[in-house]
Amino acid sequence: MRTVSVGDFEITVLSDGTYELDGGAFFGVVPKVLWEKRIQADARNMLRVGTNCLLIRGGKKTVLVETGIGSKLNEKSRGIHKNQELLMKSFEEAGASPDEIDIVINTHLHFDHCGWNTHYKDGRAVATFPKAKYYVQKGEVEHAHEQHERDRVSYLTDNYDPLIQNGEMVLLDGDREIAPGISVKVFPGHTRDLQAVIVRSGGQTLCYPGDLMPTTNHLDPTWVMGYDLYPLDSIASRHRFYQEAIPEKWLVAFTHDHETPLAYVEMGEKGKPVLIRQ
Repeated sequence: MRTVSVGDFEITVLSDGTYELDGGAFFGVVPKVLWEKRIQADARNMLRVGTNCLLIRGGKKTVLVETGIGSKLNEKSRGIHKNQELLMKSFEEAGASPDEIDIVINTHLHFDHCGWNTHYKDGRAVATFPKAKYYVQKGEVEHAHEQHERDRVSYLTDNYDPLIQNGEMVLLDGDREIAPGISVKVFPGHTRDLQAVIVRSGGQTLCYPGDLMPTTNHLDPTWVMGYDLYPLDSIASRHRFYQEAIPEKWLVAFTHDHETPLAYVEMGEKGKPVLIRQ
């Protein structure tokens, strides 16, 4: 568990544990002979990746960014992904309680990013963070409700529909400040309405771009995932991200990198983004 200060904010990386994804899907059209130099798959070509969430304290509101996979996957999905359901334990280790959360921000609504939005109680899905307002883009919900054959497996309606029906989820239409110093900005590509979370205070900035750059192995603008619905938009969004993040020295939080959840990025000698080694 890592905690950093961004101006007046204290930001702690929480985790719902690791899970497994197919290496080919994780790196899309990038040949395995290239990506396996950075990360090794098992005999089934599966990679172990993280479920990093951010607990933001110190402002007027206590904020949680993302909620991991949660406890609602069926037996078949658990067998495939081997997820661990550790977010509540991570809360305890951070000395925090779900009742403290005022705001939950989902970058998008894939099952591995909003699973602990709700949990089952007496057979129905209820809010895990009962005092919180949840925030996501309206367009993301609209796409989730399409249940398109391309990606409906990624959307579990019990992660968000009960919150919408109860008035607990706020549907956004573009970039917006959510709380003083905490805003969201839309970066299309992985989904049409993926939103990054940006924290600014005291001249410092941290950004959680979600699946725009899922790990430190995805910094190259062209290394986009096979899961991305709009890969050309992903590339354009990464360039737009770097145009701000590099000169302004943003600290970047990587949603699926369980080894390096936080890092700074600079432009390397070959004109490609690289990590700043500390």
